[in-house]
This record gives sequence, C-alpha cells and structure tokens, in this order.
Amino acid sequence: MNEDQINERFSQKIELHGHIIDSLILPRVFETIMADGESDFEVEEFTIGRHKADKSYARIRITTAGQVRLNELLDELRSEGAEVLEDEAANFAPADMDGVFPENFYATTNLQTTVRLGETWIQVDRPEMDCGLRLNSSGESVQCVPMHQVRQGDQIAVGKQGIRITPLERARQRDIFEFMGSAVSSEKPKKLLIDAIAEEIREIKERGERVLVVGGPAIIHTGAGPYLSELIAHGFVDVLFAGNALALHDLENALYGTSLGVSLQRGENIEGGHEHHLRTVNLIRRQGSIKNAVDGGIITSGVMFECVRKQIDVVLAGSVRDDGPLPDVLTDMVVAQDKMRSCLDGVQMALMISTMLHSIATGNILPAYVKTVCVDINPATVTKLADRGSHQALGLVTDVESFLRELCGGLVG
Repeated sequence: MNEDQINERFSQKIELHGHIIDSLILPRVFETIMADGESDFEVEEFTIGRHKADKSYARIRITTAGQVRLNELLDELRSEGAEVLEDEAANFAPADMDGVFPENFYATTNLQTTVRLGETWIQVDRPEMDCGLRLNSSGESVQCVPMHQVRQGDQIAVGKQGIRITPLERARQRDIFEFMGSAVSSEKPKKLLIDAIAEEIREIKERGERVLVVGGPAIIHTGAGPYLSELIAHGFVDVLFAGNALALHDLENALYGTSLGVSLQRGENIEGGHEHHLRTVNLIRRQGSIKNAVDGGIITSGVMFECVRKQIDVVLAGSVRDDGPLPDVLTDMVVAQDKMRSCLDGVQMALMISTMLHSIATGNILPAYVKTVCVDINPATVTKLADRGSHQALGLVTDVESFLRELCGGLVG
C-alpha cells in the first residue's frame, strides 16, 4: 500500500455553507485543523459570495495520521458548523434508567441543530443547551430533553455522527444589536439603544410573537415597577420570569406603598415598615394565590395585578432565602425549570433585568435565535451570561429605573 492510499484511508471531506468568512466560521475551522499538529487539509472548492446577501461555500479535504484522530477532529469541526460530506445517520441508544443519559450521549448547544434520521435531516425544535436529544416513539422527530426528564428505554443520541449545528452568523448589516454586542461597557448611547429595543419589540408584536421579561426585585426597589406595569398593561410583555422577591415587594408596594419597608414615594423608612413584606406574604397566603387577591379586590395595582389582569404567563421560581414564600412560588427547581420551558413557545426577545441567577437560568434554556438583552448596573452579570454559553446575550450597563422609564416612554408614550 503506497502513501497516497494510506492518506486516502484516513481522509474525509467537510463542507461549510453561509456567511463563513465575515462570521469567522472558516478561520475557526482552519485553526482547529492546524492546532491538531498531525492533520492537514486541502481546500478543494471555495466560492465567495459576490454580494452582501450572497452566501459562500467551501469544501475541504482533511487528512490525519489515524482513523481515531480523524473521527475526533470531525467531532470538533461539527461544533464549528462543518458538515461531514459523507456523514451517516445519527446513532441512538436506550437509556438504561430514569434520569440518566446513556454513555457517550450527545450534549446539546442552544444553536440550530439538525439530526440525520435515515436519509433525511430533521431540525430539532427549540434547541436548548446542556440537554440530550431524544428520538420520539415514531422515529420521525427529535427533541431536546433535560436529564431529569429521561425515562428508561428512551432513545437518546450518542456520539456526534449525523448531527449538525449552525453557528450564529454575523449580521449582514451593522444594526444596533450588533453594536450592543461589542465589549460590555457603560459608555454607550443609552437612549439610542433603548429606542432600538423598543422598535424591535414593536416588530415582534406585529408578527404575533412574544416578549419575555426576566425581572429582579430591583425593579420594585428603584421605583421602576409602574413602568413595567404599563408595559404589561399595553400588551408589550407576554411572559414574566421572576422570584419570590419581585412579586412580594410589588404586592407590598400595592398594599403599603413600601418596598422592604421603604416608602417609594418619599424614599424614607416607615415606622414598622420592616414588617410589611411579612404581613404581605401572610395576607396573600391566606387568600390562596395572587390571582385570588386580585379577584377579591385586595390587590388593585402593580406588576402582579397587571399580570393577572392581562393573563400573561408568570413563573415565580423560589430560592432558599425566600420569606413565606408566596403561594404561587415554585419551590421545586426542577418543576420551575420545566414550567419555564413550557412558556417559551413564540418568544423572540428576552429582557433580563437586574437578576443574575434568574437570567443565567433563563439563558440556559433559550435557543440562540432569541434576541436577549441583559440590563444590569453590574457589567459582570452580562459577562457571566456570555461565559456560560448565552452568546446571543447583549449587554446594556445602566440602572433599571432609567432603562424601564425610557423603554416605556418609547413604547407607551
């Protein structure tokens, strides 16, 4: 066997499609191959789009010293968006027990994912990071499944063969969201950015799609609650994810005009105000739910009042430090995660406002195509979101009150 035959034995071709140059997909593929040290490549075909909207194409032949290393390298390149030219159908193995993936399971990303079933490539609906891929009982579709939902006998994708992901591509024009996606900084024109967010929300609503707000208690503490209430009342918010604190202090404000005992009108501590939040949660627990308190005329204003009145989806996920908690708060985190997942259909924008933990939790379950805006006075919150894989998260470093005031003004007037 001559040298050419040996190289042929350990060679494979990959294809790249799309805006592979300006989105840096092609350079990342080259870098991955060259970093191996023992692998080589030859560009067999390369077509560059002639106009801004045109896509490019590359076919690359990869040669390695061994079949095992070639398979490993192909797995790495699949993660960069490469399509193996002679890829075979995906492999599935049965889960041998509830709540556990089989060995060598495929770990998902939040990027668009397609799976080869027989001769057909099937798109995975609403991709989510840190899950597995489960084949449905008919063998015709594949869904992301979190580990705790796996049941013995479920067919779970193993290995990376027959699985493609599509990386996020750079925008074809320099829009405001690309500008926001640059280095996290407070030195950005806030009004310009917020106006652009408002316009995007209008377009989403005109298409009949949905907007998610992930909110922290700072919304209430800073006096920004009325602005969020207005956005909900005028139909610009369809889903709210929060914890016990946002709901509780909003209800406290509706009952006593305070948040953690501080008057939101005068900005001073109220005598006996330190008891207000506990008396509030006790009252709501006596009613059985926030909705019951609204329907009974006990709560007549605020964020939670508008959520009930507009019948939007609300998920309140608790924590170990919660007082009470409110009867609507989900204290089982697995149940809370699944409830959050169930509310994401049609969501095309997520506004994450002053809540690091809830923002990270939401980012973990959002597909990469959802435009995500993280608003926080602390730039580390935005950075952590991106570091954990929410590459679509765009950061605006500012205080929550001014953000919601400007956004409400741009949408409601």
